[in-house]
Amino acid sequence: MSELRKIIKQISTEKGISEESVYETINSALAAAYRKDFGNKDQNIVAEYDLETSGLKVFDEKIVVENLTPEEVEGIEKLKELREARRVSLEETGKPVEKTDDEVKLEETLRKFNPKDEIEEKAAKEIDKKYKVGDIIRTPLEIPGDFGRMAAQTAKQVIIQKLREAERNVIFEKYKNHEQAILNCIVQKRDGRNVVVDLDNNAFAVMPPQEQIRFEHYNVGDKLKVVLLNVEQTVKGPEIIVSRAHPIFVQKLFETEIPEIANGVITIKAIAREAGSRSKVAVSTDDPNIDPIGSCIGQRGARIQTIIGELNGEKVDIIHYDSNIKKYIGNALMPAKVTAVTVDEVNQMAIVSVPADQLSLTIGRDGQNVRLAVKLTGWKINIKEQESGKEIATEVPAEETAPAAGETLEAEEAKPEVEAKPKKKRATKAKAANEEVEPKEKSAKGGSASGGKVKKTKKTKTEDKE
Repeated sequence: MSELRKIIKQISTEKGISEESVYETINSALAAAYRKDFGNKDQNIVAEYDLETSGLKVFDEKIVVENLTPEEVEGIEKLKELREARRVSLEETGKPVEKTDDEVKLEETLRKFNPKDEIEEKAAKEIDKKYKVGDIIRTPLEIPGDFGRMAAQTAKQVIIQKLREAERNVIFEKYKNHEQAILNCIVQKRDGRNVVVDLDNNAFAVMPPQEQIRFEHYNVGDKLKVVLLNVEQTVKGPEIIVSRAHPIFVQKLFETEIPEIANGVITIKAIAREAGSRSKVAVSTDDPNIDPIGSCIGQRGARIQTIIGELNGEKVDIIHYDSNIKKYIGNALMPAKVTAVTVDEVNQMAIVSVPADQLSLTIGRDGQNVRLAVKLTGWKINIKEQESGKEIATEVPAEETAPAAGETLEAEEAKPEVEAKPKKKRATKAKAANEEVEPKEKSAKGGSASGGKVKKTKKTKTEDKE
């Protein structure tokens, strides 16, 4: 094995790219070096290096195209004159000159002909009559002498650039095929509020602030599981975005830990999540012999505890999906027990009646339970106290709702999280009626809530007696 072949094999192993790509890079570098010292602008230089004999062959490669018409030849000459006039004017005045209407028109209408890598059919037949349109002509070129220092420097730059491009393409292709997959990574560094993680093989990904779980701390060297959200090819190479806060992360954890979900026996219909705090997952199955919730929990809670452990203690409610929207909404509000559900299908709004002792549980701390139920079902939900008939309206922005039942969870463009508002002090008796206070687990009775807050109204003496 020649020394150069050993070097190619070593580079291929270290960079994770094919030996053919490395060989093509060497040929491109040699062609650039030849062009630097011995070539001209009308030559399309192609080099071939023989790894066994260490011999170098250089060709001028052109493709045969249809003959230019007299009008096209005239137009090409006219276009050259106009471009030359602009170049001369730029040199004399130092100011760029705009293209004339004639030049723009000729560029739009003329057939593109590049003498560097194209040759007319009539000129090709002068070389050999067998040539026809579409054939490639390779004319051997002489190598007058050794390459100079500048040519060698050019070859070195080409090799570095081509290898870097090949390495980037390998990384892009590898991870583009793994979008929405769970990956293991190591925290490499912090870049402002972004966390940079090392995936493997010199591939680095970014976890933006909105894709991080609030209150989680990421230190250099920490091992994490993340979901690969998106891979895009940019000028600087592949841009890889990963997440731990996206609902897809929960979905993929379920698919990893629960075989029935991985093989499609149990289906995840929707996920609503407030990362780091609580998630609701709606599941269903067509097999009457399988309990979807029990399968997700596992024996003695082993399966769900593994998922919760990966989420650092985030609570996970597993909800039974039902095609009957009334039952589905009732299930979504669990662990609270609802008495009745009235729906307005036109406006996709539901009124849920609950006993007084279930009101605070239905709403949840800071309105979280009902808020997640709204995201999970996609329906607006108002809570009504069964005894008094008073309603609590819940508002959740439309873009925060989970995918409708039956839809596939997709990675969508991450939106910045809204900073939590500071809590207001509890209203005193001396304050005016209708003042907003934070909802408490045991004091949400008899109010109206919007965005997780409850409006407490001053009771009259008659109401107190009742």
